[in-house]
Amino acid sequence: MTAQITPADLCPCGSQQAYQQCCLPLHVKQSVAQSPEQLMRSRYCAFVVAQFDYLLATHHPDYRQGLTVEQLAHSNTHWLGLQVINTKQLDTTGEVTFKAWYIEDKQIDAIYEQSSFVLQQGRWFYTEGKQMHTKLPERNEPCICHSGKKFKQCCAKLTH
Repeated sequence: MTAQITPADLCPCGSQQAYQQCCLPLHVKQSVAQSPEQLMRSRYCAFVVAQFDYLLATHHPDYRQGLTVEQLAHSNTHWLGLQVINTKQLDTTGEVTFKAWYIEDKQIDAIYEQSSFVLQQGRWFYTEGKQMHTKLPERNEPCICHSGKKFKQCCAKLTH
């Protein structure tokens, strides 16, 4: 499920910048990610706005395992929000731990992952991720979509 956003809308990656100043220049190859975190945020945003070619282009070829644009496009996922938990960057490697919240078939879940990145020829690439388990927020915790509302009064209602 593709989100309909305009260049002036807030970027889905959670940066609090307009899409046109944030991830759009990366998606249209006007610039490249300058850090593992920026690449991870732009990849999350690419899922939200269905920029599947970008996802493949930023996924290191040695780690794709036959992944195709068609496989990426075959989804009924509605993305809710991104939480970056930790980032670590060395000279040519990096890690980003995050939760990418989504709803699918009226069930809320998250991709909770520690992603690995490598810098090659001036470009960051996603290599692979270690999957972890997480629990839904409690009813009175802030909503995962960053609306400022409590979870029970926002995204939790999407499961009914």
